[in-house]
Amino acid sequence: MRPDRDAVLKSLEQVIDPELKRPVTELDMVRDVLVEDDGRVVVTIALTVAGCPLRQSFQDQVAQHVGAIEGVRGVELRFDVMSPEEKTALSARLRGGRAEREISLSPTTRVVAIASGKGGVGKSTLTANLAAALAARGEGVGVLDADVYGHSIPHMLGVHQRPVVVDRMIVPPVRGDLKLMSIGFFLDDNSPVMWRGPMLHKALEQFLSDVHWGELDTLLVDMPPGTGDVAISLGQLLPRAEVLVVTTPQPAAQQVAVRAAQMAQKVGMRLLGVVENMSWLVGSGQELFGAGGGERLADEIGAPLLARIPLDPVLREAADAGEPAREAAPEADGVAAIEALAESLQASRRGTIRKALTVL
Repeated sequence: MRPDRDAVLKSLEQVIDPELKRPVTELDMVRDVLVEDDGRVVVTIALTVAGCPLRQSFQDQVAQHVGAIEGVRGVELRFDVMSPEEKTALSARLRGGRAEREISLSPTTRVVAIASGKGGVGKSTLTANLAAALAARGEGVGVLDADVYGHSIPHMLGVHQRPVVVDRMIVPPVRGDLKLMSIGFFLDDNSPVMWRGPMLHKALEQFLSDVHWGELDTLLVDMPPGTGDVAISLGQLLPRAEVLVVTTPQPAAQQVAVRAAQMAQKVGMRLLGVVENMSWLVGSGQELFGAGGGERLADEIGAPLLARIPLDPVLREAADAGEPAREAAPEADGVAAIEALAESLQASRRGTIRKALTVL
């Protein structure tokens, strides 16, 4: 029996663009469907760029959904490239009537800035793993690497392809259900960034307005350490953002973290809570960086201590390998503490902040 062409088109509604997270039919990416008498189906999809790094995802999805139709004896997927006019129409559709240079985040998206007073406290590692934990709990999650001078999120999550630009709209790279954006995607190799304040503000503004974030539940922003230009800009651009302050137990880290918290409050952001990182060494319980810094910071800034994360080599090893620790070692102590923090953040969204302290 010859397959029904309408059934093929209906099945293509289940083929989701892996970056835009919407059906190819809705995005007008289906260029042609040819159903031959012998039961072979040829589908042509128009991509935004010729060398799309995620072509295999289209191949797998089309084979799965079209191949399941009664009478289909074979599936061939061909690719074409959108014309400039098609890209303009796609950009307008994705913007949904929103003007350029307007913040692209949904009003329902929660923005959580991960901040610290100084570098070296594990802020970026926490951001990457917290994003993976929230995504595993069913949230739509984006990660904005705003640590322009010390960008490390692409390496920690193993994502290195450049973003796709569709008519001045930037489509962020993805890792599974995570959407990522970093200045590191636009640099060659490990080139340094040498920018002054106005350029930092412009870059952050562009990442919030020109990037198609889509329908996110949570956007995590990996902030640069300290109280510089990016913190001020984020407060101006996203005054409803919340701040999670990261410190280690030692007094030196705790004391400078206070400044980051005070800075956030001065630019109108709400303090969500404190995370004490590297609290003790997994396996021995040794408090290498002292004790009590997280509690002292929480008391001083009037915010809850949401979690104590142990110093777990698994977190470092997974970051170097470019994958979330929950994928590499789901039973690790550090992973359990971050999963508990993710649960606590979800509870705080419902207005019931619960401490997610991990105890020895």
